[in-house]
Amino acid sequence: MTYLLISLPFLAAAVVVGLVGLPAGAPARRRRWLAIGVATIALLVLTAVFDTLIIANGIVAYDDAHRVGLAIGLAPVEDFAYPLAGVLLVPAIWTIAHRWSRTRRRNRDVVR
Repeated sequence: MTYLLISLPFLAAAVVVGLVGLPAGAPARRRRWLAIGVATIALLVLTAVFDTLIIANGIVAYDDAHRVGLAIGLAPVEDFAYPLAGVLLVPAIWTIAHRWSRTRRRNRDVVR
């Protein structure tokens, strides 16, 4: 099994949650996608730099038999799935939690 196959289910789940957690309304969605794009670029650059340093210093090593073979610096492309999943999940979970909290408050006020 490759590192990529291990990463794909997590990335797929992040995409699903990210789509469910999109805000309502076109302007809010545009802002969300812009923010996700900026954060993705920053995280991918940081991942490339720091993973390369970590691998170069021997802190982490990858078995070549389980890698796809493509790398950015010394970082295998599989490592970039985790920051991408995170950048999709964090704002989506925030939005879902906010919706849930707002719904609970509204329902609590109706009961009173």
